[in-house]
Amino acid sequence: MLTARSGSGRAVGRGGRATSGGTGGHSSFAGSAGSSGAGGNTIGGAGGNSAGGKGGSGTRQTGGNTGVTGGTGGPGGTRATSTGTITSAGTPNGSCGAGVPARGQPADISNPTTVVGAGSEASCTFAKLQAAATLGGIITFNCGSAVVTIPVTATLNLPTGKNTVIDGGNKITLDGQGSVQILRFDSANFQANTNGLTLQHITLINGKTTPTQAIPTAPTPCSQGWDDGEGGALYMRDGNLTVIDSIFTNNQAAPLGPDTGGGAIYILGSKNGVLIVGSTFSNNAASNAGAVGCLFSELDVYNSLFTNNTATGNGANSDDATKCSVINNGQNEVGSGGNGGALYSDGNSVNITLCGDAILNNTAGQGAFGGGLFFTSNNMQGTLSIADTTMTGNTGGHWTVVSTGSVTNVGDAVGTNAKSITVTNSTLQGMP
Repeated sequence: MLTARSGSGRAVGRGGRATSGGTGGHSSFAGSAGSSGAGGNTIGGAGGNSAGGKGGSGTRQTGGNTGVTGGTGGPGGTRATSTGTITSAGTPNGSCGAGVPARGQPADISNPTTVVGAGSEASCTFAKLQAAATLGGIITFNCGSAVVTIPVTATLNLPTGKNTVIDGGNKITLDGQGSVQILRFDSANFQANTNGLTLQHITLINGKTTPTQAIPTAPTPCSQGWDDGEGGALYMRDGNLTVIDSIFTNNQAAPLGPDTGGGAIYILGSKNGVLIVGSTFSNNAASNAGAVGCLFSELDVYNSLFTNNTATGNGANSDDATKCSVINNGQNEVGSGGNGGALYSDGNSVNITLCGDAILNNTAGQGAFGGGLFFTSNNMQGTLSIADTTMTGNTGGHWTVVSTGSVTNVGDAVGTNAKSITVTNSTLQGMP
């Protein structure tokens, strides 16, 4: 079942319930301009003086902290600040034996639409980045030789009628400062758009949504929390997403609610789905899908690391009039999320591929499922493929229900309904 609300452009999906092997949940998600450079505009110039003080320094490592950033910029906008060295992304050991699909290779950036910056940290202001994001196309950076952080003071809304590539050159961190969602791609359609977003060689930290649609007040076990607030670093509807060699750390979406989530990324109704390659997701949190949440969107993840992500909701999600008489999203909703400590997928006829990944020490909520992965194929036509992957140290409830095939138990880090499951050369906690 899928219901879309035109007012918010948000969809609500109903996940399947386990019929054996344990109780399944259901869930959803629903300065001045520089001169023109070759192949595109160079946006840079004077960034303005910092009103809040000079940026400090520090070394940001995966899952670590960020050095103190500078204050609010002058007329040129909030300025970039030096942050030291960005560590490499992806799994520290191992790789996908079958290799990465062709579309998982980095996009060609030799002819950028916009170059943000004119060779110095000060030239890389938020105002310049915002102008580039609004225009879309291929976006690169020229902020000098240092690794820099650009404080993001308002959500960067991307065009949905063209493809956009944002390449940080392993030097750029976008920092939501614990206040704003960093990126948004919001098309009005559903599984129709062939355009999308590629994020490569970039870091996104401290993105945070502010939910506004509170669930109607009702006593527990009726659902509590919020109906919106998805995607701490990135929200995407009706677009296709590729993430390559990137880091997502300390991003937060709505903390409570049965139908919200995606601490780092939330994607809804994608025609061609999500492809993640050689990337790291750490210390992200949301009611469901601590790191990445997908609703009616294919999910393929290669050579990536997910660690210490948390689904902060509780009680999972079900529709039970005997336990709750209050209607929310057309259901007698019981439970307030908590499914998918690291990864979450819900929908019809969508598949999941995990290859060469490390999914370690992630946490589902109390009374919820899938510390490592929550995957429910509503029509039991979606398949799950796991190869060359380690999934250990994750906590949460679990179950496995399949229609066909010999794999009937994928251990205690996964909650899934699927058509079939294949597991090769992998270590999955609790798998017989």
